[in-house]
Amino acid sequence: MFTGIIQAQGRIARTETRGGDTRLHIQSAEFDLSETQIGDSIAVNGVCLTVVSLETDGFSADVSRETLSLTTLGSRPMSSPVNLERALTLATPLGGHLVSGHVDGIGTLVEVREEARSLRLQVHAPNELAPYIARKGSVALDGISLTVNEITGSVFSLNIVPHTREKTTIAHYRVGTQVNIEVDLIARYLERLMLSSHACAGENASLSKELLARHGFL
Repeated sequence: MFTGIIQAQGRIARTETRGGDTRLHIQSAEFDLSETQIGDSIAVNGVCLTVVSLETDGFSADVSRETLSLTTLGSRPMSSPVNLERALTLATPLGGHLVSGHVDGIGTLVEVREEARSLRLQVHAPNELAPYIARKGSVALDGISLTVNEITGSVFSLNIVPHTREKTTIAHYRVGTQVNIEVDLIARYLERLMLSSHACAGENASLSKELLARHGFL
């Protein structure tokens, strides 16, 4: 588990193809690895990866074909900046929100504009993720814990304060940039609970306005 509070940035130093999967080598001069051990979890742009080797200036992790197909890690060129966060402990301040490191889908930046000292982003999410994104709710973008300002259809907006812009890869965002999206954990489990009767019967069902209204949410 993570909090979505980015601790440092790194870069993709190199990649290796191994039996159809990929090994990523991440370098970062500012990421503290002094207490990291082989087998520990680190979120790389919001993707939970397992450390398989440690170097003086970084670490390596294996990425499966499944992860490559569902996240932006497979399309990131060499030297691309990435957000880094170590897994939380019971002593970690929960400054963001609970983030699992399991990416739900890939979104696309449709607007990036200056607004006073902040940055306003608009992100187009996959249609199937839109029901899980709520106004003033939490969402993780490339592993960054953010608050949704507004959502219209499948497009949601975010306000980025100067500190977040400076300390994360958001400074590199442009229109067309693709980002990893993880919706709030509560939304996932709420849907599963509401659909439990269908699931137990082996039926396929999904979250809809009709289902929300039936349970008193609309």
